[in-house]
Amino acid sequence: MEYHTMRDTREFLESLGLPGGDRYDLPTSEKRFPDGGQYRFEVPGIQGPGPMRALLEQLEEYGIGIHRVTQTKGIMFLTDDEIREMVDLACRYGVDLVLACGPRATTDTSASVKTEEGQRMGYRLRGQEQVVRGIEEVRRASRLGVRGFLIYDEGLLYVLNEARNKGYIPGDCHFKVSAHSGHGNPCSARVLEVLGADSINPVRDIQLQMLAAMRDAVSVPIDIHTENPKSSGGFIRHYEVPDFIRVAAPIYLKTGGSVAANHSYDTTEKEAKQRAKQILLVKRMIDEYYPEAAMSPKACPRAQSMGQI
Repeated sequence: MEYHTMRDTREFLESLGLPGGDRYDLPTSEKRFPDGGQYRFEVPGIQGPGPMRALLEQLEEYGIGIHRVTQTKGIMFLTDDEIREMVDLACRYGVDLVLACGPRATTDTSASVKTEEGQRMGYRLRGQEQVVRGIEEVRRASRLGVRGFLIYDEGLLYVLNEARNKGYIPGDCHFKVSAHSGHGNPCSARVLEVLGADSINPVRDIQLQMLAAMRDAVSVPIDIHTENPKSSGGFIRHYEVPDFIRVAAPIYLKTGGSVAANHSYDTTEKEAKQRAKQILLVKRMIDEYYPEAAMSPKACPRAQSMGQI
């Protein structure tokens, strides 16, 4: 009896420019950042200027550069002066700064998101007023010099892309979709790219063959957690990093998460230095097991370097 390979469905997907299945052959990605790099480093969970300064100073002491610093708690938790200081630090150290859009399900009045079943909604927005507030968050931060934004809701992503295209917000704004949106397949990644995503963070436990298929489907950078806080499993994937780079370039390696307790954890200055050490450990893995991998040069300030392919 002939094994049923679902060939017709696979060929239909391929006719749409999508992979016919997960890429168990783990092909090497030929895609690159505009500067020719295969990978860049990102440190998430840096919630304010104090930890950001401590992180960057420690990395400078180690002699290693990173490309992106991401705040995850929300713009609405930062004062104007704190935002200005983070923008200044980003310019001084040549890194891109990404601030998280603050309104989300967990800060809304909804009781559902607090329940086991309701948590499935992720951080998505409820009601048009929350969308209005999300746009206001981006407008406020962009006036203070920020160009990178972490987005959790597909509808907000769509309307922010429209706002960017129509000049309502600066045209060089960059939108990064969070892992908390729960996307983990090539078709979803394609939808996010069409909606205006400039980089996509899939679910944290995505496997290599799934990641390779996602790379087939999109051209924007993919952001991958090399490690995770306890709240999202606590697993550390340092040994997989060389393969992450090979099959998914261009890729942001999100490193240092295991230092935190959860996504919006207030990293202390001491813990920010521990996050810097995690970068050093991941870089050792790359140098040992994939020394020919090309890291992007240190990023230029703000969003210009965060770019698409």
